[in-house]
Amino acid sequence: MKFNFKILPEKGSSWRTFAIFAIAVVMGMGFFLMREAEVVSYLSDNPQACVNCHVMTPVYNSWMHSSHREWVSCNGCHVPQDNIFNSYYFKAKDGLYHSAVFTARMEPDVITMREASEEVVQNNCIRCHIQQVTEVKYDGWLDNHRENRTERACWSCHQEVPHGRIHGLSTVKYNIAPLPTDQDEMVIPEWLAKEMEAQ
Repeated sequence: MKFNFKILPEKGSSWRTFAIFAIAVVMGMGFFLMREAEVVSYLSDNPQACVNCHVMTPVYNSWMHSSHREWVSCNGCHVPQDNIFNSYYFKAKDGLYHSAVFTARMEPDVITMREASEEVVQNNCIRCHIQQVTEVKYDGWLDNHRENRTERACWSCHQEVPHGRIHGLSTVKYNIAPLPTDQDEMVIPEWLAKEMEAQ
């Protein structure tokens, strides 16, 4: 009970009602913002959680049209896979950074990875493609084959994997797909839907 008195003014004080009301308002706003931001969805492995920020829609759509879609989600490439604690720690740290940048509308036109993210993506590329990267039969023919294939960034050659060649947010205006989370929204214009029904 002593802890209660440190936070709240004493009973009978005119400030006690105000303090309780203020705490309730702050907590209510916090829960409301958590619900609006769909915070719980970020705990999942669902790629649609990444497009809760509308800024990520072109990136999501480019991934949807890549071969990686069949094998790996966003987390498979962009989150460490060594252990579950490191995965959620990195996800939380990166997510807080992203939410701060997007909330303040400071995102760059072309989204690039930070150094920590580059390391994670590189490790995940090698983790999945270890057989192609470390093909033993080439070791005798090519000098430093293994080091050459594992120490340089995979995207130095594979620039369009898996997000295609256009990486700018200015491509959003040419992106005709709706937000993937808007399941009720119709992509087909009304006039075209009527023509299709008529036939």
